Amino acid sequence: WTLNLQPLAKSLTLLHRRDEFRAAPDSVNKMRELVDSGKVKLVFGQVAGLRGDAGQTTHAVVKDKDGKEIELSASRILPFFGLTMKLGPIAQWGINLTENLISVDTARFETSERAIFAIGDINTYPGKLKLILSGFHEAALMAQAAVRIAAPDKKIVFQYTTSSSNLQKKLGVI
Repeated sequence: WTLNLQPLAKSLTLLHRRDEFRAAPDSVNKMRELVDSGKVKLVFGQVAGLRGDAGQTTHAVVKDKDGKEIELSASRILPFFGLTMKLGPIAQWGINLTENLISVDTARFETSERAIFAIGDINTYPGKLKLILSGFHEAALMAQAAVRIAAPDKKIVFQYTTSSSNLQKKLGVI
């Protein structure tokens, strides 16, 4: 977002909770070049509040790592959630965990508890790649396994959007 918005904005401040980013290294390097050249202001902390007038945001109140609050001028705010893996009550379900991630059988993406599945960044298995593409693959296998449990007598029929006129009609492409 920073790389795409910077050329369009009069000024741009990137607020991040810490000086460590999970983005692609090239994107992080380009962002840091913008910061070094003065085109982007980089601030570390967390939003503690917003201020405004007549329904328009004017400032973000930011709390730094020492708890000190600062106000940043802001006419627009684009909030994004970071990736913090907190299992919450799931950690008490008796599911096998590996380093706070849910271990799964890769044929079904089922956990150690029957009919409880885990896909995406929350699961782990040998060779795991944390890619969106991998999540789609995991979801397809998990869905097949879940249907076999929920409707064991139901025949699963695969259809492809490239060749199924039935699916193409449902999608409104024909």
